[in-house]
Amino acid sequence: MNHFDYKSFYRRNLPHIQPPGATFFVTFHLAGSLPRRVLQQWKAEKLRLLNLESNADRVTNEHKTFKEKEKSDEWKRQWFRKIEKTLDDAQNGPVWLKDNQIAKVVADSMHYLDGKVYCLDTYCIMANHVHAVFTPLPIQPSTVVRTFSLDPKNPQTKSLCYNTLSSIMQSLKGYTARKANQLLGRRGAFWQHESYDHCVRNPNELKRIVTYVLNNPVKAGLVDRWEKWPWNYYCSANF
Repeated sequence: MNHFDYKSFYRRNLPHIQPPGATFFVTFHLAGSLPRRVLQQWKAEKLRLLNLESNADRVTNEHKTFKEKEKSDEWKRQWFRKIEKTLDDAQNGPVWLKDNQIAKVVADSMHYLDGKVYCLDTYCIMANHVHAVFTPLPIQPSTVVRTFSLDPKNPQTKSLCYNTLSSIMQSLKGYTARKANQLLGRRGAFWQHESYDHCVRNPNELKRIVTYVLNNPVKAGLVDRWEKWPWNYYCSANF
């Protein structure tokens, strides 16, 4: 199955789903910032989430579909809260993103890709992880219209070839890893291979997620207002 289809699947350690024109909330973190047992637990929980979503899609009864979707959404919220708390509370592991030079490499790279392979809404760079919200752009044409009610039967939508989430993350993480390792005078893995993503369902959820991302340093007690965090970005023009 390729990315011309309504839902595109790609795989590293976890399956991912990419509806064309969708907006994604992505979290990626430094290699070694979390114990292997925690990563394995996250993967198992992610698979359970995907099963819940699959069950919701298969159910035809409208009431049951709503209940299944509600259950899936709540699981997803709990899962992301757990990821966030674990990363913020990590006592061991690298915190290379505290270095302003390294954080700037990541920020500059994210802005460089904006308008080329995705439309960037927001990001937050913390000590050991990054949150970002963006919409992959179609390869042809080079513009995007965000939609939360995509019609899988629309031939115009299906004919667009979108930059895949996997290729975007590979490019972003590959380049920043090389540059960061040069600055740090080190070799080896810089980012954890797996990134954790969520497909944003509607405008209300998008607003909630953007608020959540920007307030990450506030919740961590680093600043009292999100605007004071030097590694926050918000594109008001997209809203």
